[in-house]
Amino acid sequence: MNLFERARLDRLNPAQGGPRGMRIVATMMLVLMAGIYFLARGHEQVHPAWGFVRAFAEAAMVGGLADWFAVTAIFRHPLGIPIPHTAIIPKNKDRIGDTLAQFLKDNFLIPTVVARRMRRLDVAGAMGRFLTSPAGEGRLREGAAELLARILESLDQERLGGTVKSMIASRLRAIEVGPLFGQSIEAAIKEDRHLPVIDGIVAWAANILDANEDVIRDMVHERAGRILRWTGLDERVANAIIDGLRRMLVQMHYDPDHPLRAKANEGVERLAFALQNEPEAQARAEEWKQQILANPAVGRWIEGLWESARGGLLRAARDPDRVMEGRLGEALREL
Repeated sequence: MNLFERARLDRLNPAQGGPRGMRIVATMMLVLMAGIYFLARGHEQVHPAWGFVRAFAEAAMVGGLADWFAVTAIFRHPLGIPIPHTAIIPKNKDRIGDTLAQFLKDNFLIPTVVARRMRRLDVAGAMGRFLTSPAGEGRLREGAAELLARILESLDQERLGGTVKSMIASRLRAIEVGPLFGQSIEAAIKEDRHLPVIDGIVAWAANILDANEDVIRDMVHERAGRILRWTGLDERVANAIIDGLRRMLVQMHYDPDHPLRAKANEGVERLAFALQNEPEAQARAEEWKQQILANPAVGRWIEGLWESARGGLLRAARDPDRVMEGRLGEALREL
């Protein structure tokens, strides 16, 4: 069968034009049967065979009208006339739906049938095959990245940033910093990690001394008597004080067993003990914490944390291949 013959046959197919085409063909067939009926009825006297043709056409018209009425009565009123027992489905759709749902529940959704079908499902295996296959990993990566990026871009940044800031600040306020700092200092002392801090304090004191020699000389000069100022001994006293302080700082820097270093170590140990056990020290630590959190600079720093985290998440979402190379991809593959 060539293309042109197939095209001619398709034009005769009532389904080719959809429901409208089927209605047109059916109406034409009914009109045709009516024409044959009247033609046969007029020629019944000519030959007895026309009676059979008339009966055939009459039966066809009755059957067509009966089928039209039956099908139409299921969905609407024929010709818009509210004949009893028509428009069955619109009138009884709720009852039909309830009956169908009850039938499905009683015959298909019973525990034995569901359990028998669920036993055939390998959910874990299917998920594992999906995640390990390149196509599944790619779809998961791209879908999760796109979803995350859209969520982050659609959120109200001002309101969300304020929420995150409040959440972080409330968590910080709930933390008791005294015992935490005390334990941290104690752990640092056990591993001698506090020694660089003491070295830094000594170096800082040496720099302060070098930068304020004139201030020390002025203080000694103001407090010296007239005789010391007249004889110039105040300058020698100031130089001796500065040289003594510098010598002490140098000795503290190079001598790990210096007495002042021992005092400093003792003070650090005392601070660690007080922060862990003394309520007054813990209260002072809490007061300092509240003052720090109330500082506007700390609030801007917390907001910066959220913006940095959001920016990092957006960059990761826009580059899912890079994310899957890290710990997230490793965790999914292990799963």
